Amino acid sequence: MTACSVRLQIFLQLQAVNKEICSKFEACLGASTSRVEILHYLLQHEEVTQSALQKEVNIDAAAVTRHLKQLEAAGTIVRFKKTEDQRATWVKLEEEAKRHIEQSYQEKSKFVQETLSGFSEEELQQFLRMLSKVSENVSHVSKSQLEGEMK
Repeated sequence: MTACSVRLQIFLQLQAVNKEICSKFEACLGASTSRVEILHYLLQHEEVTQSALQKEVNIDAAAVTRHLKQLEAAGTIVRFKKTEDQRATWVKLEEEAKRHIEQSYQEKSKFVQETLSGFSEEELQQFLRMLSKVSENVSHVSKSQLEGEMK
């Protein structure tokens, strides 16, 4: 096998594993990865503006609004305006939702344990270093670099 085909196989395997992890994780928690990220952020912060939340979770504004509307309809969050600043929309979790999210952390922990079972601590450390390197490489890739290589 050539070095190029090995790299392509690794890339395709990473894509497939990511897709499967996301799918099974979402099924396990009963929510999308984006929604879990939003709820986790809200759990860590008492209340936050909708725009600050959108920037922090790095999800486009329309998607955040859609998620928040659905969460509000389900009684999971409350959106409100403060009397001193009617321009900003604030968001906070309902108390019952906080308890539910904390319970889901146990399910998330079990999912992670099962996903990474069979690896030694040394293997996990090495795997983490390798994934960090891949992540760093991806962050440095630009469209212009890719276009230059294709010419």
